[in-house]
Amino acid sequence: MALDYEKEALTDTSGFVLLSDYVPGIVQEIRYFSTYNFVGDRIDGYEAPVAIITKEAARALKSIANRANVMGYRLKVFDAYRPAMAVRHFVLWGIEDLDQKMKPFFYPDLEKQELFRQGYIASRSSHSRGSTIDLTLLDMKTGKELDMGSPFDYFSEMSHPDYKGIREEQYANRMVLQDLMVKGGFVPIDCEWWHFTLDNEPYPETYFEFPLAMDVLKR
Repeated sequence: MALDYEKEALTDTSGFVLLSDYVPGIVQEIRYFSTYNFVGDRIDGYEAPVAIITKEAARALKSIANRANVMGYRLKVFDAYRPAMAVRHFVLWGIEDLDQKMKPFFYPDLEKQELFRQGYIASRSSHSRGSTIDLTLLDMKTGKELDMGSPFDYFSEMSHPDYKGIREEQYANRMVLQDLMVKGGFVPIDCEWWHFTLDNEPYPETYFEFPLAMDVLKR
């Protein structure tokens, strides 16, 4: 009985929403639904190219998006809620030494095993708790992403938020994003400029299992 209850809790979507319902102007490029990611395949659990997130994180992002709009920017999200099954997909991929087809694009200077040791990929991801987001900023005038000095999911010291070996403008763009997110209640990490977690996240110990799909939410 306890096991059934635990399984039900991990698939309970009642605390989650479509991010676009709260932030209608947000741009979405859900990379793990596509094959353009560090694995090179669509990732398990990504059944729709949509961003799902907790209600609390969505409310905070709505305020952040409004402030960004005033500054001339739009938010662009690459990933939000990530099913635990997707993280297991990453781990199994990491075990398979032969599959390195995306190495030149995402981890040219590292071996696959180093991605785990250096913290770029975790066996349990904060994304699965539902209040973490990977995102960048778009310039509303040009429609282009701000130049952050490295692309999303580029696993290198170059992607550390405080890395100084990039142009001054690129570093300044990172700080604009970080300032918006931190003032909006999110916490950054030290190895990815795009990654933020809601400080007061509602499910700090729960790693959800439900797939990323349009019909999983109770709307």
